[in-house]
Amino acid sequence: MSGHANSLKAILLALGANFAIFVSKLIAAIITGSGAMLAEAIHSLADCGNQGLLLLGMRQAKKPPSDDYPMGWGRALYFWSFVVALLLFAVGGLFSIYEGVHKLSEPEPLRWPWLALGVLLFGIVMESISMRGCLHEVNLARGEQSLWRWFRETRSSELLVIFGEDLAALLGLCLAALAIGGTMLTGNLLFDALGTIAIGVLLVVVAIALAIEVKALLIGQGVEPRRRAELLAFLGDRPEVAEVLNLITLQMGPDVMVAVKARMAATPDNLALIEAINTVEREMKARFADVRWSFFEPDVVD
Repeated sequence: MSGHANSLKAILLALGANFAIFVSKLIAAIITGSGAMLAEAIHSLADCGNQGLLLLGMRQAKKPPSDDYPMGWGRALYFWSFVVALLLFAVGGLFSIYEGVHKLSEPEPLRWPWLALGVLLFGIVMESISMRGCLHEVNLARGEQSLWRWFRETRSSELLVIFGEDLAALLGLCLAALAIGGTMLTGNLLFDALGTIAIGVLLVVVAIALAIEVKALLIGQGVEPRRRAELLAFLGDRPEVAEVLNLITLQMGPDVMVAVKARMAATPDNLALIEAINTVEREMKARFADVRWSFFEPDVVD
């Protein structure tokens, strides 16, 4: 069984790590006068902005339903998660590739390489702390699922994006450290340029993977397969339900909509049938706290 993950905690950890990395890069840029390090500081500040967008999405998702939005604002979280994936692709990936190609055509000698390496090592430590906190929440959510299966099936877009961002940032910092280390040891600036391009490719791949998963949620996915199986098992075990004819679910951010068509057990009259349906819905919402809307249709065939 899976537990309840705290996406807010993972986002705040990532925000704190990225802000600390931004400050360290900014200080290094001021000391060295390096334009590249200043660009890296701006990149880290943009990462902080990504976490801010996710926090905005979580806040909007809590807005109550209205006549214009009868199912609430839960899916606003998916919109902002998709925006973050696009920013990771454009601001992170494409800019890094451009910077790497520029370094290939116009190589510039490294200035204060030990300071740059120290900033990167500090960034690795901070991102490792953020990644550890994120993985803790992911492990609570995925239960016995593999990490890859959780990535493909989770409906928690904000946790998915934070996981992808942390993974890309940590691997990117390691690649940057290896690239600068290779350049320091050999004096060949090709290592630095190729490392920058590799970071860009990594960010593009992660951004595309995130965008694909979040796009499915934007279009309108049901609950996770294991969650659907739990709902079907619950309904099948209810004495009021003779047979589940159809079950439709829709993930609405943190909330779920459920529509059930079922053949009900025999009742003496319509009032008893209504009470049986109300009982099933009440118990279902008590058992599955994320089910906010339920629509129940008694029938004899689908």
